[in-house]
Amino acid sequence: MEIRKRITTSVFATIIGLGASTLNAADMTKWMDEFQPSVLTKAEQKAELDWFEKAAMPYKGMTIKVVSEGIGTHVYESKTLTEAFFDLTGIRVIHDIIGEGDVVEKLQTQMQTGQNIYDAYINDSDLIGTHWRYKQARDLTDWMAGEGKDVTNPGLDLKDFIGTSFTTGPDGKLYQLPDQQFANLYWFRADWFADPKNMADFKAKYGYELGVPVNWSAYEDIAEFFTGRVIDGKKVYGHMDYGKKDPSLGWRFTDAWMSMAGMGDVGEPNGLPVDEWGIRVNEKSQPVGSCVERGGATNSPAAVYAIEKYNEWLKKYAPPSASGMVFSEAGPVPAQGEIAQQIFWYTAFTADMVKENIAVVNEDGTPKWRMAPSPHGAYWKEGTKIGYQDAGSWTLMKSTPLKNSQAAWLYAQFVTSKTVDLKKSHVGLTFIRESSINHESFTQRAPKLGGLIEFYRSPARTQWSPTGTNVPDYPKLAQLWWQNIGDASSGAKTAQEALDSLCEAQEKVLQRIERAGVQGDIGPKLNKKSDASYWLNKEGSPKAKLVNEKPTPVTISYDELIKSWTK
Repeated sequence: MEIRKRITTSVFATIIGLGASTLNAADMTKWMDEFQPSVLTKAEQKAELDWFEKAAMPYKGMTIKVVSEGIGTHVYESKTLTEAFFDLTGIRVIHDIIGEGDVVEKLQTQMQTGQNIYDAYINDSDLIGTHWRYKQARDLTDWMAGEGKDVTNPGLDLKDFIGTSFTTGPDGKLYQLPDQQFANLYWFRADWFADPKNMADFKAKYGYELGVPVNWSAYEDIAEFFTGRVIDGKKVYGHMDYGKKDPSLGWRFTDAWMSMAGMGDVGEPNGLPVDEWGIRVNEKSQPVGSCVERGGATNSPAAVYAIEKYNEWLKKYAPPSASGMVFSEAGPVPAQGEIAQQIFWYTAFTADMVKENIAVVNEDGTPKWRMAPSPHGAYWKEGTKIGYQDAGSWTLMKSTPLKNSQAAWLYAQFVTSKTVDLKKSHVGLTFIRESSINHESFTQRAPKLGGLIEFYRSPARTQWSPTGTNVPDYPKLAQLWWQNIGDASSGAKTAQEALDSLCEAQEKVLQRIERAGVQGDIGPKLNKKSDASYWLNKEGSPKAKLVNEKPTPVTISYDELIKSWTK
């Protein structure tokens, strides 16, 4: 570590000379104090900030516009880091915070019209298949060696980022730079699970130990057990989710719910040849189908099972208001103290879940809850993707003027720099760098974060991944999910009817892309239709309907589970 620090300092010193800054000394001191703790020494921080000041000189006085979704990490960037960046570089940044669906819509509009709406986007790495195929995003590998070379931080240290595998295309090129990451895990009230009466009552009713559910059968039993139970004078619920027909309902399912059920093929980071969207690709990564009749799995028995379980649990075990909520409304509910567990919980809500004087935090600041891997469904098998990880990542579009892209690239690197990242990680708890995750300050803070640090320090975290490259046009396909799943959630259609409509809609988009030829030899090339039985009788996904979709429930103690993370 010390050797690396000396090398880092030496690199900056060689390029610009330590102490070369012309910044107001008070501003420099103010911002270095703000960015504590840091993985860099103050001398190293000063060297990095000096580099940003010098590199930004040709862009001083410019105003650039960037955009991201509304989570705590981005609020910190928008309110605090833009101010710091302006003081240090003279570049004014308008960092808009809008809905996740709106970010995708703006990006899609820029792709379709060529109009420069934003100079840079923090958009999910779920769009990697889109960026790789359409070639409208700047390839950052070539960018950093070419037009972006003079504005690429010598201390960027790409190897320190934990999510670049998600933002790299099959061609080996980096298309996006991770800015924040959070996983989708299982959340539960550890204090309720450890209560002797709850444990005894559960064992008496179900015949096995109350613990972290390994499969959906156990999750369902636990949801049933806690729903309606009175704890601390309050009626509680065994499950939390959301069901309003809204773009966030689509993410609820494309964010690996189907693979957790067991719909996709074995494979990490994503199932191959069939992924968690049910899209099959051939050996050239060309999408060949979504419906079972073409070898896809979007409307397969495993997918139907996934939707039916979602619907059943939402209606039986969640608060009545949950069915009318969207993602952002449902996320804070467990912190109110009336939810026993949540199978599908984003760690982006950790910061809100550890605040002082809330129902789920003890007086000493330790949480009453824990996080763990989400349980898997009846169709799942070892080696299949088990969880989703969001990787909001900086993306530069080719339609953005060069000088704007260069200035925006400086800002993107600043908010992900080693000078800033550790402090930003403490604010938002959305990790992107190994150096931040492994810092001593997080070792000290870990007991108050409910298993988050243990998860991110574990090799197991690689089993959680974003959407992969099977999806050729995320903006067009993602909007189909919430519209069709919404019909199943509202009861307008059965799960099978909704998924039949969804897979057919996806294939229409794939057909249009194929006919247009806009993605060349890496775009869709649909299979001819066959009888569904042809595909269902083959090995792998799509999988034939199981006779028993509720196998023997399995639980594990939390302590044993944590040991498995640290092996």
